[in-house]
Amino acid sequence: MVKVLITGPTGNVGIAVISALKKLDHQLEIYAGVRDIAFGDEKLTNFNIKNLKFDFIRSETFAPALKNIDLLFLLRPPQISDVNKYFAPLIEIAKQSPVKHIVFLSVQGVEKSKIIPHHKIEQLIVDSQIPYTFLRPAYFMQNFTTTLRNDLVNRQRIYLPAGQAKFTIIDVEDIGAVSAKVIIEPQKHINKSYELTNNETFTFTEMAEIIGKRIGKSITFISPNLIQFYWTKRKENVPPMLILVMIMLHYFPRFQKAPKTTDYVKIITGQEPKSFDNFVLTNKEQLQ
Repeated sequence: MVKVLITGPTGNVGIAVISALKKLDHQLEIYAGVRDIAFGDEKLTNFNIKNLKFDFIRSETFAPALKNIDLLFLLRPPQISDVNKYFAPLIEIAKQSPVKHIVFLSVQGVEKSKIIPHHKIEQLIVDSQIPYTFLRPAYFMQNFTTTLRNDLVNRQRIYLPAGQAKFTIIDVEDIGAVSAKVIIEPQKHINKSYELTNNETFTFTEMAEIIGKRIGKSITFISPNLIQFYWTKRKENVPPMLILVMIMLHYFPRFQKAPKTTDYVKIITGQEPKSFDNFVLTNKEQLQ
Protein backbone atom coordinates (compact mmCIF):
# COMPACT_ATOMS: atom_id res chain seq x y z
CA MET A 1 0.00 0.00 0.00
CA VAL A 2 1.29 3.45 -0.96
CA LYS A 3 1.99 5.57 2.09
CA VAL A 4 1.50 9.35 1.96
CA LEU A 5 2.72 11.93 4.48
CA ILE A 6 0.82 15.24 4.65
CA THR A 7 2.77 18.10 6.25
CA GLY A 8 0.87 21.00 7.80
CA PRO A 9 -2.19 18.76 8.20
CA THR A 10 -4.03 20.91 10.76
CA GLY A 11 -3.81 24.16 8.79
CA ASN A 12 -6.22 25.48 6.15
CA VAL A 13 -4.57 23.73 3.21
CA GLY A 14 -3.73 20.53 5.09
CA ILE A 15 -7.30 20.08 6.27
CA ALA A 16 -8.56 20.79 2.73
CA VAL A 17 -6.23 18.12 1.29
CA ILE A 18 -7.22 15.51 3.87
CA SER A 19 -10.92 16.35 3.45
CA ALA A 20 -10.65 15.99 -0.33
CA LEU A 21 -8.85 12.65 0.00
CA LYS A 22 -11.60 11.40 2.29
CA LYS A 23 -14.18 12.01 -0.46
CA LEU A 24 -12.27 10.00 -3.07
CA ASP A 25 -11.95 6.26 -3.56
CA HIS A 26 -8.34 5.24 -3.00
CA GLN A 27 -6.15 2.60 -1.37
CA LEU A 28 -3.58 5.00 0.06
CA GLU A 29 -2.40 4.93 3.66
CA ILE A 30 -2.48 8.56 4.80
CA TYR A 31 -0.27 9.93 7.58
CA ALA A 32 -0.38 13.39 9.13
CA GLY A 33 2.96 14.94 10.10
CA VAL A 34 2.24 16.78 13.36
CA ARG A 35 4.39 18.44 16.03
CA ASP A 36 2.06 17.28 18.80
CA ILE A 37 0.52 13.81 18.44
CA ALA A 38 -2.18 14.51 21.05
CA PHE A 39 -3.23 17.72 19.29
CA GLY A 40 -3.22 15.90 15.95
CA ASP A 41 -5.39 13.13 17.36
CA GLU A 42 -7.89 15.73 18.58
CA LYS A 43 -7.87 17.94 15.48
CA LEU A 44 -8.01 15.09 12.95
CA THR A 45 -10.31 12.74 14.83
CA ASN A 46 -12.91 12.70 12.03
CA PHE A 47 -10.45 11.50 9.40
CA ASN A 48 -9.18 8.01 8.72
CA ILE A 49 -5.59 9.05 9.21
CA LYS A 50 -2.57 8.16 11.31
CA ASN A 51 -0.38 10.74 13.01
CA LEU A 52 3.40 10.82 12.83
CA LYS A 53 5.79 13.06 14.74
CA PHE A 54 7.08 15.69 12.30
CA ASP A 55 8.37 19.15 13.15
CA PHE A 56 9.88 21.51 10.58
CA ILE A 57 12.17 23.08 13.18
CA ARG A 58 13.39 19.75 14.58
CA SER A 59 15.37 17.98 11.87
CA GLU A 60 15.72 14.87 14.03
CA THR A 61 12.05 14.15 13.30
CA PHE A 62 12.57 14.02 9.51
CA ALA A 63 14.16 10.59 9.03
CA PRO A 64 11.77 8.66 11.34
CA ALA A 65 8.76 10.32 9.68
CA LEU A 66 9.95 9.56 6.14
CA LYS A 67 11.38 6.08 6.65
CA ASN A 68 8.36 4.30 5.12
CA ILE A 69 6.80 7.10 3.08
CA ASP A 70 6.27 6.83 -0.69
CA LEU A 71 4.80 10.29 -1.38
CA LEU A 72 5.37 13.53 0.51
CA PHE A 73 2.91 16.42 0.40
CA LEU A 74 5.08 19.37 1.39
CA LEU A 75 4.15 22.93 2.27
CA ARG A 76 6.01 25.83 3.87
CA PRO A 77 4.69 27.11 7.21
CA PRO A 78 4.47 30.94 6.96
CA GLN A 79 6.78 31.47 9.93
CA ILE A 80 9.62 29.43 8.40
CA SER A 81 11.65 31.29 5.79
CA ASP A 82 15.21 29.97 6.26
CA VAL A 83 15.30 27.44 3.43
CA ASN A 84 18.90 26.34 3.96
CA LYS A 85 18.36 25.71 7.66
CA TYR A 86 15.08 23.82 7.51
CA PHE A 87 14.28 22.63 4.00
CA ALA A 88 17.72 21.66 2.68
CA PRO A 89 18.14 18.99 5.41
CA LEU A 90 14.59 17.77 4.83
CA ILE A 91 15.10 17.30 1.10
CA GLU A 92 18.47 15.64 1.71
CA ILE A 93 16.85 13.12 4.04
CA ALA A 94 14.02 12.62 1.53
CA LYS A 95 16.67 11.62 -1.04
CA GLN A 96 17.87 8.91 1.33
CA SER A 97 14.34 7.71 2.12
CA PRO A 98 11.83 5.68 0.07
CA VAL A 99 10.07 8.89 -1.06
CA LYS A 100 9.31 8.53 -4.77
CA HIS A 101 7.32 11.73 -5.33
CA ILE A 102 7.03 15.17 -3.72
CA VAL A 103 3.93 17.31 -4.17
CA PHE A 104 4.97 20.81 -3.13
CA LEU A 105 2.57 23.65 -2.41
CA SER A 106 4.36 26.61 -3.94
CA VAL A 107 2.94 29.96 -5.09
CA GLN A 108 1.88 31.52 -8.39
CA GLY A 109 4.67 33.40 -10.14
CA VAL A 110 7.41 31.68 -8.13
CA GLU A 111 9.57 31.13 -11.20
CA LYS A 112 9.87 34.92 -11.63
CA SER A 113 10.60 35.79 -8.00
CA LYS A 114 13.86 34.45 -6.63
CA ILE A 115 13.53 36.27 -3.32
CA ILE A 116 10.62 34.22 -2.01
CA PRO A 117 11.45 31.00 -0.13
CA HIS A 118 9.30 28.85 -2.42
CA HIS A 119 11.67 29.51 -5.31
CA LYS A 120 14.62 28.04 -3.41
CA ILE A 121 12.56 25.10 -2.17
CA GLU A 122 11.47 24.25 -5.71
CA GLN A 123 15.10 24.31 -6.80
CA LEU A 124 16.12 22.00 -3.96
CA ILE A 125 13.45 19.53 -5.03
CA VAL A 126 14.47 19.69 -8.70
CA ASP A 127 18.12 19.19 -7.77
CA SER A 128 17.22 16.18 -5.61
CA GLN A 129 15.97 14.39 -8.75
CA ILE A 130 12.98 13.09 -6.80
CA PRO A 131 9.95 13.21 -9.13
CA TYR A 132 7.76 16.17 -8.20
CA THR A 133 4.58 18.11 -8.83
CA PHE A 134 4.54 21.84 -8.04
CA LEU A 135 1.16 23.33 -7.20
CA ARG A 136 1.34 27.10 -7.53
CA PRO A 137 -1.86 28.62 -6.13
CA ALA A 138 -3.00 32.21 -6.45
CA TYR A 139 -3.98 34.41 -3.52
CA PHE A 140 -5.92 32.43 -0.90
CA MET A 141 -9.50 33.59 -0.39
CA GLN A 142 -9.16 32.19 3.15
CA ASN A 143 -6.74 35.01 3.97
CA PHE A 144 -9.89 37.05 4.58
CA THR A 145 -11.02 34.65 7.31
CA THR A 146 -7.56 34.38 8.91
CA THR A 147 -4.81 37.02 8.71
CA LEU A 148 -7.08 39.80 7.38
CA ARG A 149 -10.13 39.00 9.49
CA ASN A 150 -9.30 41.21 12.48
CA ASP A 151 -9.21 44.38 10.38
CA LEU A 152 -12.32 43.33 8.47
CA VAL A 153 -14.45 42.56 11.51
CA ASN A 154 -13.23 45.17 13.98
CA ARG A 155 -12.34 48.07 11.70
CA GLN A 156 -14.39 47.37 8.56
CA ARG A 157 -11.30 47.74 6.45
CA ILE A 158 -8.69 45.88 4.41
CA TYR A 159 -5.30 47.36 5.28
CA LEU A 160 -2.57 46.25 2.86
CA PRO A 161 0.13 47.96 0.75
CA ALA A 162 -1.31 46.51 -2.46
CA GLY A 163 -2.35 49.71 -4.26
CA GLN A 164 -4.51 48.87 -7.27
CA ALA A 165 -2.60 45.74 -8.23
CA LYS A 166 -4.68 42.96 -9.73
CA PHE A 167 -4.69 39.57 -8.00
CA THR A 168 -5.78 36.14 -9.11
CA ILE A 169 -7.48 34.19 -6.32
CA ILE A 170 -8.29 30.64 -5.27
CA ASP A 171 -10.41 28.93 -2.63
CA VAL A 172 -8.36 26.59 -0.43
CA GLU A 173 -10.98 23.88 -0.98
CA ASP A 174 -10.06 23.88 -4.66
CA ILE A 175 -6.38 23.56 -3.78
CA GLY A 176 -7.30 20.56 -1.63
CA ALA A 177 -9.29 18.98 -4.45
CA VAL A 178 -6.42 19.37 -6.93
CA SER A 179 -3.88 18.10 -4.40
CA ALA A 180 -5.94 15.00 -3.68
CA LYS A 181 -6.21 14.11 -7.36
CA VAL A 182 -2.46 14.52 -7.83
CA ILE A 183 -1.68 12.47 -4.72
CA ILE A 184 -3.91 9.61 -5.88
CA GLU A 185 -2.47 9.52 -9.40
CA PRO A 186 1.02 11.07 -9.19
CA GLN A 187 2.21 9.24 -12.30
CA LYS A 188 0.03 11.56 -14.38
CA HIS A 189 1.74 14.65 -12.97
CA ILE A 190 5.44 13.78 -12.82
CA ASN A 191 7.68 16.87 -12.96
CA LYS A 192 4.78 19.17 -13.82
CA SER A 193 3.85 22.58 -12.43
CA TYR A 194 0.31 23.94 -12.20
CA GLU A 195 -0.77 27.49 -11.44
CA LEU A 196 -4.08 27.25 -9.59
CA THR A 197 -6.57 30.12 -9.88
CA ASN A 198 -10.28 30.59 -10.28
CA ASN A 199 -11.67 32.53 -13.24
CA GLU A 200 -11.49 35.99 -11.67
CA THR A 201 -8.97 38.81 -11.24
CA PHE A 202 -9.59 41.55 -8.67
CA THR A 203 -8.01 44.53 -6.95
CA PHE A 204 -8.48 44.72 -3.19
CA THR A 205 -10.79 47.68 -3.76
CA GLU A 206 -13.05 45.40 -5.80
CA MET A 207 -12.86 42.59 -3.25
CA ALA A 208 -13.73 45.03 -0.45
CA GLU A 209 -16.82 46.07 -2.42
CA ILE A 210 -17.94 42.46 -2.88
CA ILE A 211 -17.45 41.65 0.80
CA GLY A 212 -19.23 44.82 1.90
CA LYS A 213 -22.19 44.17 -0.38
CA ARG A 214 -22.65 40.61 0.88
CA ILE A 215 -22.28 41.31 4.60
CA GLY A 216 -24.22 44.57 4.52
CA LYS A 217 -21.40 46.81 5.74
CA SER A 218 -19.13 49.39 4.16
CA ILE A 219 -15.64 47.87 3.86
CA THR A 220 -12.84 50.29 3.01
CA PHE A 221 -9.58 49.32 1.34
CA ILE A 222 -6.60 51.33 2.63
CA SER A 223 -3.17 51.03 0.99
CA PRO A 224 -0.55 52.42 3.40
CA ASN A 225 3.09 53.01 2.59
CA LEU A 226 5.49 50.32 3.77
CA ILE A 227 6.63 52.16 6.90
CA GLN A 228 3.05 52.79 8.01
CA PHE A 229 2.12 49.19 7.30
CA TYR A 230 5.11 47.75 9.15
CA TRP A 231 4.63 49.78 12.32
CA THR A 232 0.86 49.33 12.35
CA LYS A 233 1.33 45.56 12.24
CA ARG A 234 4.08 45.62 14.86
CA LYS A 235 1.72 47.48 17.21
CA GLU A 236 -0.70 44.59 16.63
CA ASN A 237 2.09 42.21 17.71
CA VAL A 238 2.40 40.64 14.27
CA PRO A 239 5.87 38.97 14.06
CA PRO A 240 8.34 40.89 11.85
CA MET A 241 8.92 37.89 9.57
CA LEU A 242 5.19 37.54 8.93
CA ILE A 243 4.97 41.26 8.14
CA LEU A 244 7.73 40.83 5.56
CA VAL A 245 5.85 37.91 4.03
CA MET A 246 2.73 40.09 3.84
CA ILE A 247 4.75 42.79 2.10
CA MET A 248 6.09 40.30 -0.44
CA LEU A 249 2.58 39.00 -1.12
CA HIS A 250 0.85 42.36 -1.42
CA TYR A 251 3.38 45.09 -2.30
CA PHE A 252 5.57 43.51 -4.97
CA PRO A 253 2.64 42.64 -7.30
CA ARG A 254 2.21 46.40 -7.83
CA PHE A 255 5.33 46.31 -10.02
CA GLN A 256 4.53 43.13 -11.95
CA LYS A 257 2.20 42.29 -14.78
CA ALA A 258 -1.26 41.18 -13.71
CA PRO A 259 -1.17 37.39 -13.31
CA LYS A 260 -3.28 35.25 -15.61
CA THR A 261 -6.07 32.89 -14.66
CA THR A 262 -5.73 29.21 -15.55
CA ASP A 263 -8.01 26.22 -16.12
CA TYR A 264 -6.02 23.65 -14.14
CA VAL A 265 -8.58 23.29 -11.34
CA LYS A 266 -11.22 22.20 -13.83
CA ILE A 267 -8.78 20.13 -15.91
CA ILE A 268 -7.54 18.15 -12.90
CA THR A 269 -10.71 17.90 -10.80
CA GLY A 270 -13.42 18.14 -13.45
CA GLN A 271 -15.12 20.89 -11.40
CA GLU A 272 -15.29 24.65 -11.90
CA PRO A 273 -13.32 26.57 -9.23
CA LYS A 274 -15.30 28.50 -6.64
CA SER A 275 -15.99 32.18 -7.21
CA PHE A 276 -15.06 34.90 -4.73
CA ASP A 277 -18.72 35.78 -4.28
CA ASN A 278 -19.45 32.15 -3.37
CA PHE A 279 -16.62 32.20 -0.83
CA VAL A 280 -17.97 35.37 0.81
CA LEU A 281 -21.50 33.94 1.00
CA THR A 282 -20.21 30.66 2.45
CA ASN A 283 -18.15 32.49 5.08
CA LYS A 284 -20.52 35.40 5.68
CA GLU A 285 -20.77 34.88 9.44
CA GLN A 286 -16.98 34.90 9.90
CA LEU A 287 -16.67 38.11 7.91
CA GLN A 288 -19.31 40.12 9.79
